[in-house]
Amino acid sequence: MSLLSVRGLRAGYGLVEVLFGIDLEVDEGELVVVLGSNGAGKTTTLRAVSGMIEAQGEILFDGQRMNGKRPDQFLAAGIAHVPQGRGTITDLTVEENLRIGAWTRKDGEVAADIDRWYETFPRLGERREQLAGSMSGGEQQMLAIARAFMSRPRLLLLDEPSLGLAPLVTAEVVDRLRSVTAETGAAVLLVEQNADLALGFAGRAYVLEAGTIALSGAAADLKGDEQVRRAYLGF
Repeated sequence: MSLLSVRGLRAGYGLVEVLFGIDLEVDEGELVVVLGSNGAGKTTTLRAVSGMIEAQGEILFDGQRMNGKRPDQFLAAGIAHVPQGRGTITDLTVEENLRIGAWTRKDGEVAADIDRWYETFPRLGERREQLAGSMSGGEQQMLAIARAFMSRPRLLLLDEPSLGLAPLVTAEVVDRLRSVTAETGAAVLLVEQNADLALGFAGRAYVLEAGTIALSGAAADLKGDEQVRRAYLGF
């Protein structure tokens, strides 16, 4: 059984439907990317799978039906969401952001986890008392990822982590993310427009086109298929 199983997912905003019955799966510890052009429905997919918008169809997480649940219930079940634009609370410090990431936890290991993320992302440790909004885009992205992992999720939803970042900063963020997911065993469902970057990171990929799945398969196979790259991936 897959960790996340989505069947016939339909979602949108008001009278505007964006997703038209998509199916996707993410297994335990798997890295999966959703690719597509602007307006294809990538962000809407993550919003539906984190409970931010209403959706029809079936969303199963670890066998539990999630349809109709609130975003905090998705988080409590083990799904953390890093939205597009990072979503850090800009007028709080780095450490305050990390503590907010652990608000659903009842154990006594929060302080130890904060120290752990300071070791993983040393720049966060250097800026622990700094307001999040005063940091660079790359540092805020690192903070957003660390804050999401403070809830100890089984599945991380990550929306456009390369958006607005310089290539060298993007490479650093992705490299750290790769090591973190290997260490924690968390699965990742990644939305990304940079297809070349994402296909080098993920194991499997789905390509969205106008709210439907145009194709799917192993990331290496899609990246190596010249016709697929030209037709769908833009490189």
